[in-house]
Amino acid sequence: MNGVRSLSMGLLATALLACGDGPGPSSSSPSGVNDPAPAAAGLPLLGGLGGGEDDPACGTYSDGSAGFAACELKNFARVSEAAREEATNPVFLQRLQAQSLANLQAYLARIASDPSYLPVGAGGIPLNTPVTPLCASWSMQCAGDPFRYPGVDPFYEREAVVESVTYYDRECARISGHVWRPKNSTGPLPTVVIENGSVQAPEPLYWWMAQALVRSGYAVMTFDPRGQGRSDQQTPTGGQGSNANSAVFWEGLVDAIDFFRSTPAKPYPHNTSCAGTYPTVVTAFNPQHGVQDRERLGIVGHSLGATGVSVVQSYGAAGAEPWPGKIDASNPVDVAVGWDGLRAPGEDSSGGLSTLTGLLGQGGEMPKVVARVPSMGQNSEYGLTPVPFTSAPPKDGQLAPFKAWQTAGVPVFEFTIRGSSHYEWSLLPTFPATSWCPEVIDGRCVGGWGRPMAEHYTLAWLDRWLKRDGEMGFADADNRLLADAQFLPRFSFYYQSARDFPTRKGALAKCADILAGCAKP
Repeated sequence: MNGVRSLSMGLLATALLACGDGPGPSSSSPSGVNDPAPAAAGLPLLGGLGGGEDDPACGTYSDGSAGFAACELKNFARVSEAAREEATNPVFLQRLQAQSLANLQAYLARIASDPSYLPVGAGGIPLNTPVTPLCASWSMQCAGDPFRYPGVDPFYEREAVVESVTYYDRECARISGHVWRPKNSTGPLPTVVIENGSVQAPEPLYWWMAQALVRSGYAVMTFDPRGQGRSDQQTPTGGQGSNANSAVFWEGLVDAIDFFRSTPAKPYPHNTSCAGTYPTVVTAFNPQHGVQDRERLGIVGHSLGATGVSVVQSYGAAGAEPWPGKIDASNPVDVAVGWDGLRAPGEDSSGGLSTLTGLLGQGGEMPKVVARVPSMGQNSEYGLTPVPFTSAPPKDGQLAPFKAWQTAGVPVFEFTIRGSSHYEWSLLPTFPATSWCPEVIDGRCVGGWGRPMAEHYTLAWLDRWLKRDGEMGFADADNRLLADAQFLPRFSFYYQSARDFPTRKGALAKCADILAGCAKP
């Protein structure tokens, strides 16, 4: 228990720094996050932790008024929920400590069995080290939800077949990933590729969505882009990854799609062109190719991964670049979801990380974004470095992608989660986010605020465009997308959330401000 107590104190300290328990920004917090002191001292935590109802007039009070201040105080308190509930839950802390140790041991075992994962590049610069890419060990915060691992979560024995894969990207960096399918399924299944956010966002942080998709009858791929998690930090010639070269989030997503759709008859091509680069054994083709319906593919991405999704769905559209993949002759993507967030034509590639990418540098100009397939954008209120609002932002401030898709006549749905941060989609313990593990029941996190909403709408959107009659999720996909009563309290009262898409029955589900109320389609 001494180790758990030490971990608890360390995470609690991190949580308090991240969530700003004193007035003004914390000088010790790398994000400068600032949480009003009264919220920490007296106001109840909301969402997964319970608490009073919001004032229905929130979002209508004038800047500087007492009503505005009261609403903002309560709303911003949500950003500290996740870190506090984790830091004060000994069951969560003990599981996190155990999984962190197991992940570190697995990482060190990989290095021991394949020392080429610690090669030295030109000029003596290490390509990989025990701490680069950031989160290479998948330990501590980088473990994500510690209850979602094989050996702990019965999902892997009862519900799914999950296989690890390793392949080369187009510049011969080794990419680490997993392919997932429902147990005992022979297909044909709709398919989805999930792309991480950048920097401190390894693959396990997104397994919550992979699990939800498998349970709903999808074949899935997750992976660490170059410069992330357990993939190589650099190429053999020094090409960078992650924010130092944001192009890997669209080029690497195309490579991932190529690998996901590779077969024995059409093996993954970059393994051939990069053969012999390292002694590492790579996976020649997707071992789960046989369950795929190759006519149904969705892509989902977070942060710079959402930038990648925005670009990749565009390829082949009028005015966009042609499809650059090696397996398919044309773009196979049918639907897209961008988590904080979807890009509109003309936006840069920072993905909400402009300060960080400016420090690290960026490589590769972002190709033109064009609305081509039905797309959903999910946004945070407080972004990467949460600070309270002192005045209301523009109501349509998050709707640039929605307007672009709507103008193009392509189905679209965009919403903002109330009280949320950029980390709602990447389950990073101690990071500022709304509740995602308010309690542990039967060895798993139950409840929460932002993540359940994100999962509900992501799955419903994919089901709307990828499922076929008779498959799970087909019949009620439209109803789930129109579940306003269920999730209305979780839509931002600062930013408009809007939708414009046809239901399967041909009705138009069009609404400019979901929180204000929508006509029934």
